[in-house]
Amino acid sequence: MRTLNLGILAHVDAGKTSLTERLLFAAGVIDEIGSVDDGSTQTDSLALERRRGITIKSAVVSFAIDDVTVNLIDTPGHPDFIAEVERVLSVLDGAVLVISAVEGVQAQTRVLMRTLQRLSIPTLVFVNKIDRGGARYEHVLRSIAEKLTPAVIPMGSAQGLGTRDAGFTPYGPGDAAFTARLAELLADHDDAFLAAYIDDRTTLSYRRLRREFAAQTRQALVHPVYFGSAITGAGVAALTTGIRKLLPVAADDADGPVSGTVFKIERGPSGEKIAYVRMFSGTVRVRDRLPFGGDGEGKITAIGVFDRGSAVQRPSVAAGQIGKVWGLGDVRIGDHIGRRRKEASEHRHFAPPTLETVVVPCRPADRGALHAALTQLAEQDPLIDLRQDDIRQEVSVSLYGEVQKEVIQATLADDYGIDVTFRETTTICVERPVGTGAAFEINDKEPNPFLATVGLRVDPAPLDTGVEFRLEVELGSMPFTFIKAVEETVRETLRQGIHGWQVTDCTVTLTHSGYWPRQSHSHAVFDKSMSSTAGDFRNLTPLVLMSALARAGTRVYEPMHRFRLEIPADTLGAVLPALARLRAVPRTTEMRGPSCLLEGEIPAARVHELQQQLPGPTRGEGVLESAFDHYQPVSGTIPDRRRTDHNPLNRKEYLLHVVRQV
Repeated sequence: MRTLNLGILAHVDAGKTSLTERLLFAAGVIDEIGSVDDGSTQTDSLALERRRGITIKSAVVSFAIDDVTVNLIDTPGHPDFIAEVERVLSVLDGAVLVISAVEGVQAQTRVLMRTLQRLSIPTLVFVNKIDRGGARYEHVLRSIAEKLTPAVIPMGSAQGLGTRDAGFTPYGPGDAAFTARLAELLADHDDAFLAAYIDDRTTLSYRRLRREFAAQTRQALVHPVYFGSAITGAGVAALTTGIRKLLPVAADDADGPVSGTVFKIERGPSGEKIAYVRMFSGTVRVRDRLPFGGDGEGKITAIGVFDRGSAVQRPSVAAGQIGKVWGLGDVRIGDHIGRRRKEASEHRHFAPPTLETVVVPCRPADRGALHAALTQLAEQDPLIDLRQDDIRQEVSVSLYGEVQKEVIQATLADDYGIDVTFRETTTICVERPVGTGAAFEINDKEPNPFLATVGLRVDPAPLDTGVEFRLEVELGSMPFTFIKAVEETVRETLRQGIHGWQVTDCTVTLTHSGYWPRQSHSHAVFDKSMSSTAGDFRNLTPLVLMSALARAGTRVYEPMHRFRLEIPADTLGAVLPALARLRAVPRTTEMRGPSCLLEGEIPAARVHELQQQLPGPTRGEGVLESAFDHYQPVSGTIPDRRRTDHNPLNRKEYLLHVVRQV
């Protein structure tokens, strides 16, 4: 059978988990539809998910539509868990974007659709909850076209909106208005089809229309829209047909070189690591030895392949399939299995976390256990980004929002028996160099106490390019392990700049290098005091790098959100001063009858305050959407972040800790 790896994405509470249950029920995988409210759904398997009624971790289930096996990945809808969606996007063949017929297009819906379009992932839209009071048809369609993409077409009509008997009737070849609208939409994206449409619009066959429609949907040029209800099942049969006929199946190259991507990691009952792998090429078998990541290798001890529900034990997993793989002890999320694909991109699809907090164990004796537990959680969510402060014996984590903090707290208590509290949540800033700075220290020359020569130059780089390491010395000027040690230390040191924030968008160039070769006294063993080691380069690099960075100078940038605020028009006078107090800057103001739409920028640190203050001046009618947009230079007092290293900016303090001498 052919395979389709399908993602279900939505704003929280749009009903995607309920839709997953309905699709599984319709395919005969489950005998009874579970309830999110009752905590009985197939994909929300974590106790915490069942308790809170939200999806926290992505989950994979499988069902069959005719001759196609669909691996369906249910993803979180809450923006605090966008990292889970991030990892799933790289393994999808197609997606279903779920929208509520009551709430319509919401903040997260827009973020998701923009990303799906940027990655050219073929996407169907399912407007759910047509049986709920307040459900709308024309309004939601208009909102989708205005806020998401104009390249959409409704695939049928909805009747009885807002009632238990609400239904969906698919359009067919006899619906002249539908075929005319479809032909016009397709002609917008294909010149050859446009010419045929102009010449033969009266004789253009419905079969050719559907064939071109399927081709453009698979290219993510157009997006069919279905209406229905996951609870009653209305419209789900039509959606299932669309999934089968309009979305592309996975490429099948089972005999090619092994290539796959790890998009999820979990721990088994005995603590063993289990990697979820999407195979793009080749076949992996039990007992195979596989390279992964940069330089890892492991022996496959067991494989599970998803088939009609959950994963079942199999001797192999082949191209197009998703498998659970045991035996890769050091594997991490994002690692490539076997050969790296040319199309694979390290670019982040969504914004990074902009908040952080210190996790404090209620019992001081739990410090060690807390670090181990958070390390395991970071395996499953690398964007938690543990930051260990050995000086103060503290651990901080990065966050997308307060709900994520609550989930971490509950997970530590339920799964690890560790009760924790949190310090105040703070905003994560970044530093960027403003100029060029260089420094070097020569082997065996004061004040350098290390047997290494290192020279580094720091230059500004274009926005969003991260950190690039370059060589201005001959590659053979010293052992590659020493050059690698310098590069790794550069990247680690730049996690804390002049003001303590991570330094980004810069180029660091190795300008000087030198070492003492391995040697010893006559007839003696290797003498470290006479020979350079990688440790010498790791210890010297922070001093040189921070000296160069101090000469270059840095500027601190704070994260900014774009906001979209819909309020009653008569409350605008009360809202504008509140926005000004929070340093929010409206860029556009648009009157829409009794409502007013404001769009602008606000510091990420003030979004939560705006959410709390908004109900007062707007009589509870204000609707706020916000999402990370860019970093902006901090004005006024520059915020400093407490350092967690031995502070190479203070040479005396650094050397006292590193070599116990000044």
